[in-house]
Amino acid sequence: MHLELLEVSVAGALGDVGRSLAEAASMLWDTLWALVLGFGLSGAVQSFVSRDAMQRHLGDHRPATVARASLYGMVSSSCSYAASAMARSLVARGADYLAAMVFMFASTNLVIELGIVLAVLIGWQFVAAELVGGVVMIVLLVGFGGLWLRGRALGAALARVRAGADAGDAHDTDTAAGRDGWRERIRTPGGWADAAGYTMSDLTMLRKELLIGFLTAGFLATLVPTQAWSELFVTGHGFWTSLENALIGPLVALLSFVCSVGNVPLAAALWKGGISFGGVVAFVFSDLITLPLVLIYRKQYGGRMALRMLAVFWVVMSAAGLATGYLFEALGWAPRSHPSVIAANAFSWNYTTVLDIVASAVFAGLYLLYRNRERLGGGAGYAKDPVCGMQVQVAHAPARTVHHRRHVWFCSEHCAERFAADPDRYLTAAEGSNGNDQDVEDVEGTVDPVCGMTVDAEHAAASLERDGRTVQFCSLGCRDAFVDRTGAERSH
Repeated sequence: MHLELLEVSVAGALGDVGRSLAEAASMLWDTLWALVLGFGLSGAVQSFVSRDAMQRHLGDHRPATVARASLYGMVSSSCSYAASAMARSLVARGADYLAAMVFMFASTNLVIELGIVLAVLIGWQFVAAELVGGVVMIVLLVGFGGLWLRGRALGAALARVRAGADAGDAHDTDTAAGRDGWRERIRTPGGWADAAGYTMSDLTMLRKELLIGFLTAGFLATLVPTQAWSELFVTGHGFWTSLENALIGPLVALLSFVCSVGNVPLAAALWKGGISFGGVVAFVFSDLITLPLVLIYRKQYGGRMALRMLAVFWVVMSAAGLATGYLFEALGWAPRSHPSVIAANAFSWNYTTVLDIVASAVFAGLYLLYRNRERLGGGAGYAKDPVCGMQVQVAHAPARTVHHRRHVWFCSEHCAERFAADPDRYLTAAEGSNGNDQDVEDVEGTVDPVCGMTVDAEHAAASLERDGRTVQFCSLGCRDAFVDRTGAERSH
């Protein structure tokens, strides 16, 4: 008897797992073409739009500057970790703090691939809400941020960022995109090879988030009963229902650890479970307050500022979701009912299957461009982060190091810290996955310990003696930064 019950329980559990995996696979198949299209367009934009242009004219947070920061963020689509690193880099170079935060919000929320996947998985209304709500959110961010992200906490945060910024930022050189101009590069195979490199690296970088997002959404949509969702998300209380849902949405995001486009499948599961339209919008906007990112803010700007950022971001995201929900209800654009399934009949022969086949062929072409980028004239000025796989411009890498006389560049300090914990693991994986050496380039000569730049010993701008050896620097700024960090004495 007990054995029969055990067999029934095991069979039931396996059946639940199978149904959940099938639901996740259906959602992935339903959005495959959208993912390839979105990441392909994003790669082209990142390749042909100069990063230098995005780092100028952000010295205040007046309306024109906020609009520029939003536009630069939209064309600089990135994951949440890379966006936070880029925002910190902008602040370190003198950009206004709020303008940098606007850039960070736009680069993770007002992006191509997010809108396409939203349209495919849960409907055009959510794409419109992303755009309209994104504008509302940025306006609220500037307003609330001007009130709460200021004073001594902001001053301490700015001092922390600019004191810790690599002196090597002063040595940035124009990348291929900035040197040749997008009009010339868009006509060359090398330019498209670099665009394919961005596409492949972005997919590599977000593969875990996408996998976790689809799997979690599959299990939530299949196994969580409707009653459980109704207990989590209050219903039937008018404004208080909308407010509670808009506040709970960011809480789910905070605890889910899934960022960027990976949270769209989760949003679809929440929408199926009964959360309000505004609550879904607030959840989609909340990929910048996942717990790992809050810890990164603490390291970047200090504990006090990180707590203020969490509070302001949460209020702004919830308020934007709430306002967008009411606006769309007033316009008659909000969906009237929740779906009973997320991806129905995904594997039947229909337009989705045709689009997925075409997208698979396009993806194969992009992969060939990526693998042959050096032969086609691409790859100059770029490196691959060996931790997450993201393609970064060497001149603008948020973090860098030298390991065993080899340059290594990273998309964020988060990846740099993971590399420092086990460098040989990541270097071995990087060497095995691609044939170029730009991400782990051999260093010849003396390495400046501050910025990682290779220095000709005969023409070093400064040097000093430490622990019985001569340390050489590319500039006086790097020497002074080294002295401040180590307490060494200046020499010549």
